[in-house]
Amino acid sequence: MTRHIAEVALRDLSGKRAVVTGASDGMGLGIAERLAAAGAEVVMPVRNPAKGERAAERIRAAVPGAAVVLRSLDLSSLASVGAFAKEMADEGLPVHVLVNNAGVMTPPDRQTTADGFELQFGTNHLGHFALVAGLLPLLRAGRARVTSQVSVAARRGRVNWADPNWEHGYHGRRAYSQSKIAFGLFGLELDRRSRAAGWGVSSNLSHPGVAPTNLLAARPELGRDRDTAAVRLIRALSARGVLFGTVESARLPALLAATTGEPGVLYGPKGPGHLGGPPAPQPLYRPLRPTDDAARVWALSERLTGSAFPT
Repeated sequence: MTRHIAEVALRDLSGKRAVVTGASDGMGLGIAERLAAAGAEVVMPVRNPAKGERAAERIRAAVPGAAVVLRSLDLSSLASVGAFAKEMADEGLPVHVLVNNAGVMTPPDRQTTADGFELQFGTNHLGHFALVAGLLPLLRAGRARVTSQVSVAARRGRVNWADPNWEHGYHGRRAYSQSKIAFGLFGLELDRRSRAAGWGVSSNLSHPGVAPTNLLAARPELGRDRDTAAVRLIRALSARGVLFGTVESARLPALLAATTGEPGVLYGPKGPGHLGGPPAPQPLYRPLRPTDDAARVWALSERLTGSAFPT
């Protein structure tokens, strides 16, 4: 039987605006629903409008009176990121919570974004980097909390500095780890730079542990026509309450981080191996600790995306 894990108690978010990427299913949908239930207006930027509308209707059914706004966003396209940021800027409403949750995982063959970046690096990290840069005036206006979703895959590995887009010798899992390490380094550097420059934005990290989400499920558009053996095993053990978390428990670290979490801290499940269980602060993974690597990722990301943060 699946273990029940108590929900995170959220503060009243009435009058606040929250943006959640990857909110059309799985963890992201759960995060968006809980934020809406706490009173926030939730902006759901989605790549698939029909799927997004179904997710929004689910939230409205679960949370009568929920304020849910759908917007178009494809994190694998810098043009789409720019268009979304402009649309938000034109509305002129402060953003108080940003949960960078969307991601792709281990396509078996190398794929690229619309801008020619390796798909995982370009979507998981560079797309979100450009998104934060584009939304920064609204984040500053809302003195926002920014939570970036990393992964247990960031425990090991490194940034492939010589070939960050894996043009020579693609390895899906290493490329995925790199994307999450780079993303985590960025999230921590964002908090440091905000404090140094007085942006008023706090930034932290979360990871969901391991749960039967859609990341490893069949995704024909990624070249994966069937569920992986890994996700089948995870589903079986998760359903029995063994070791792994559930889709419901996997959303809790991000909710804790985005509402009451401390800046510059990593939140994740505190069960065995940090794979499942209730959320709690955790030691930073070793690849996320070097501040010189964080500054290097920042500079590389600005150069690749053309995004500019205030100096």
